Amino acid sequence: MVFVKEESEEHISEPESWRVKQEEPETWRIKQEEPELGGLVKVKEERQDLNEVEEKHQCLKNHNVTGEKSVSCSNQITDVLRPFSCSQCGKTFKHKRSLTKHKRIHSEKKPFSCCQCGKGFTQKGHLEGHLISHSSEKPFTCSQCGKSFKQKGSLIKHMRIHSGEKPFSCCQCGKTFTCNKNLKNHMLIHAGMKPFSCSQCGKSFTQRVHLNNHLVTHSSEKPFICSQCGNTFTRKANLQKHMLIHNGIKPFSCSQCGRSFTQHGHLKDHLVTHTLEKPFTCTECGKSFTRKGYLKTHMLFHTGIKPFTCSQCGKSFICKGILRNHMLIHAGIKPFSCSECGKTFTQKGHLRIHIANAHLHSSKKVKK
Repeated sequence: MVFVKEESEEHISEPESWRVKQEEPETWRIKQEEPELGGLVKVKEERQDLNEVEEKHQCLKNHNVTGEKSVSCSNQITDVLRPFSCSQCGKTFKHKRSLTKHKRIHSEKKPFSCCQCGKGFTQKGHLEGHLISHSSEKPFTCSQCGKSFKQKGSLIKHMRIHSGEKPFSCCQCGKTFTCNKNLKNHMLIHAGMKPFSCSQCGKSFTQRVHLNNHLVTHSSEKPFICSQCGNTFTRKANLQKHMLIHNGIKPFSCSQCGRSFTQHGHLKDHLVTHTLEKPFTCTECGKSFTRKGYLKTHMLFHTGIKPFTCSQCGKSFICKGILRNHMLIHAGIKPFSCSECGKTFTQKGHLRIHIANAHLHSSKKVKK
């Protein structure tokens, strides 16, 4: 005896794929050898399963035919895809274990700690990524410039420099960035947020790296030394810029006069000389300046402050440049020489005075 799923007239309109015929697979049929009671139970279970399948089919059919997904259907599918939601932030997950890992962020639990530095992490994968930082190995190398990286993600971000790709753009000003982290840091500017503050002077910054660069100004330490002239610097970047002087490289050129400079900042300062504009005015005497830095230095004349002191003789000066020129006296260095008589001077200004007084004055006498 064989039990076959009955078809009523009301189901005749259903698609052929949902009707159970005698040709269906063995799973839908109960053979005569099986006990009659067990066969009836199995038919009941199969009928319940079939109803669930038909219900899902109806939901999908409504979506396909109308082109619009009903709200109830959409919610059901979303719930099925991501049934586990966080009670604190509402974020949903496919698996319960993913939700468990996520909850550690809110609880601040970090069960995975680095055996070398003690830093804690919420997930094992994050710890594994961190462990690479303690290794000198850099297995991921850029095919274009040869630069190596510890992580594949860092290489992918680096490759955008060569391709010029900047997929992350600011919705407020349109500025684009190579990675999402840089965009987030940039958004702090629009928000007016400066979360990183200097403990010594209170000055605040949008990024931690800017704070780190600033902290060097409070220290007299200059660990970066030029191998050619012995000049010292607080930052490696400043040393690299300085080395351009010795190499004779001047990549920044003025479009108006053609004069070139080693640094972009120097070119900006130079461009002001082509305009008569002097926007920075002294409130004490009314003297105007092309640069803000010049005004600050000038104000020291009125205040009498001389913050730069010679370590050898104790003499003080209002700016670092004057102190640097003064130090040449103690070193016995006279880099400026007269082309007429060969006399040397420690400062360029002294050479100019010498030429004006000695040579120009004497040449006028000869003409007379």
